[in-house]
Amino acid sequence: MWDAYLKGFKAYLQLERSMSENTIEAYLHDIAMLRDHLHTAFPGVGVEGIELEHLQSLLMNINELELSVATQARVLSGIKSFYRYLLLEEVVKKDPTQLLEAPKMKRTLPHVLSLKEIDKLFEAIDHSTSEGTRNHAMLETMYSCGLRVSEVISLRLTNLYLDVGFIKVLGKGNKERLVPIGDAAVKYILLYKEHVRNHLPNIKKGSEDILFINRLGGALSRVMVFMIMKDLAKKSGVSDTIHPHTLRHSFATHLVEGGADLRAVQEMLGHKSITTTEIYTHLDRGYLRQTLEKYHPRFR
Repeated sequence: MWDAYLKGFKAYLQLERSMSENTIEAYLHDIAMLRDHLHTAFPGVGVEGIELEHLQSLLMNINELELSVATQARVLSGIKSFYRYLLLEEVVKKDPTQLLEAPKMKRTLPHVLSLKEIDKLFEAIDHSTSEGTRNHAMLETMYSCGLRVSEVISLRLTNLYLDVGFIKVLGKGNKERLVPIGDAAVKYILLYKEHVRNHLPNIKKGSEDILFINRLGGALSRVMVFMIMKDLAKKSGVSDTIHPHTLRHSFATHLVEGGADLRAVQEMLGHKSITTTEIYTHLDRGYLRQTLEKYHPRFR
């Protein structure tokens, strides 16, 4: 029965919740972990018989594995979504997750590169190779537009409107947004298209419209982008803690430090809530003071 529930849950997440493939994969993994835990710790307990104590046992087990607080919170979120699906399908009549408490999350400030460090990172790219030309275009696009790694590897040729300075991005939950793109990114995209991509001999079926292609003619993977960033960090001497999301954090922080409106930054990042965007104000306390000085009548 578990296989049928997992299949139905996947369809629910895709069709009714419009979640990204990465989130769906993580949620299915979490429910499979719940299934395996029940088989081991509570043999004979099926989906319909799960009680609060069974779920608490799973969370205790996860905590003992010393998984991060963020991972524990995601597991709980996946289980809660699973029970919303089961209630809708009338598989169960009560939700044992209602009394489950999420682990306390600490909001950590993201690692951000300075403008000098970003220049050093780009200067470390080997422009004598086709991969280097592609990588510069890709990283410029990520920093210019604040893209997630999943958004840049799925960026399509037909969604480039470079003549008017915009690109269309497919974000979380398959939500599209238009994002302005800077001159430097446009320049390197055109160089990459003209000198590299247009000369690739065999582009795989399904990747014909994908902008950034690997040497085998397929779309880049998230891991590949991560490895490219790590290699450049090592060559440039920039912090080895960087990852693809670091360019997105840097994009947002540099905008906020320059006085950009938070709502505009939220729109460009594709954040559902302004509270997610507000974390970037914490990186520059001067921004908060400037806002008060500019808008508060008693602060001038």
